[in-house]
Amino acid sequence: MLLKNCKILKNGKFKKVDILIKDDKIEKISENIDIADENTIDVKNKFVTAGFIDAHVHWREPGFSKKETVYTASRAAARGGFTTVMTMPNLNPVPDSIETLNKQLELIKKDSVIRAIPYGAITKEEYGRELSDMEAIASDVFAFTDDGRGVQNANVMYEAMLMGAKLNKAIVAHCEDNSLIRGGAMHEGKRSVELGIKGIPSICESTQIARDILLAEAANCHYHVCHISAKESVRAVREGKQNGIKVTCEVTPHHLLSCDEDIKEDNGMWKMNPPLRSREDRNALIVGILDGTIDIIATDHAPHTMEEKIRGIEKSSFGIVGSETAFAQLYTKFVKTDIFSLELLVKLMSENVAKIFDLPYGKLEENSFADIVVIDLEKEMTINPKEFLSKGRNTPYANEKISGISVLTISNGKIAYIDEEEINL
Repeated sequence: MLLKNCKILKNGKFKKVDILIKDDKIEKISENIDIADENTIDVKNKFVTAGFIDAHVHWREPGFSKKETVYTASRAAARGGFTTVMTMPNLNPVPDSIETLNKQLELIKKDSVIRAIPYGAITKEEYGRELSDMEAIASDVFAFTDDGRGVQNANVMYEAMLMGAKLNKAIVAHCEDNSLIRGGAMHEGKRSVELGIKGIPSICESTQIARDILLAEAANCHYHVCHISAKESVRAVREGKQNGIKVTCEVTPHHLLSCDEDIKEDNGMWKMNPPLRSREDRNALIVGILDGTIDIIATDHAPHTMEEKIRGIEKSSFGIVGSETAFAQLYTKFVKTDIFSLELLVKLMSENVAKIFDLPYGKLEENSFADIVVIDLEKEMTINPKEFLSKGRNTPYANEKISGISVLTISNGKIAYIDEEEINL
């Protein structure tokens, strides 16, 4: 496959090149590649970069195919420019043994249009009491997490970190102290009071992060924090890094884009975990991106049925979808307003993910994997959930205008998504 007239970023500047793909690798990148290739695609000077890597998605299969399937989720991710994703283990069955993990691996092999690497559960059934069969499944999983639940017992988490260090696998944590949830459904603040909805305080997240950073130091383990949301959490991670502890973290697009003030009414589409916090928290996340405290952006794509999201904030399920719109929303909100550079955004969504987890992806260079996304930075669209490839329609951002739209995604040398109105084969 030959991609002609690509516009890539090189040392912060755009450069026009051609890219030759052979099998699953990039064979050559040059200003002009003049060879006969029956699969030549003219990308017409659109922006081309390494495919995005999403370290946090919920693909719902096996167990919850009413919400999403491996096939629909992978197509949605490909449409958003993602070529590699890591799937969370809150499934049925939970991937906590070879037997249960294999059910998920078989579905991925059969139905996914992009590369997908599953997480293994930290504990059996994600109950937080007994470690999963970590050693047996380590070679087939990306890392270990009980995402969806915080590990409440400090000794269980410490034992998991010791095993993670032994296996050279990260321990990835949804941080939530159940004793501090206090029946809440959104951030505890002025807006929760105005809406008459019980709130979840920021310390519910930050106290567990602080605990885990110290445990990670003792265990000499790579500890990664999921979907960081509070200013105290950013501070704890920053201090951990300053003290030489191997702690990394991610932030979601929605926590960068919005705060609790944006919730104008009791609408379950705004319910997510962790919740949208205060404007001050959101600003701390942006600062954390800019000073390098926050390492990557991950979508936390969490599809639900509409019935689960139309019950108001207190009774609806937690979570929103994000695979198809993440880059465009962030490009529109932050790059076009000169808060982030395009180069930084791309690094946060690809290169940095590969770097902190030691993956051989996230590179646009010769001999690297042919994971590529072509983006029309000028193309605009209005978010219409009815047009999503995901089964999930649960987003509060319907009707938002965005630009920077993916038109071609190549994963492992194969076309995973193509906008045939923009790209001619």
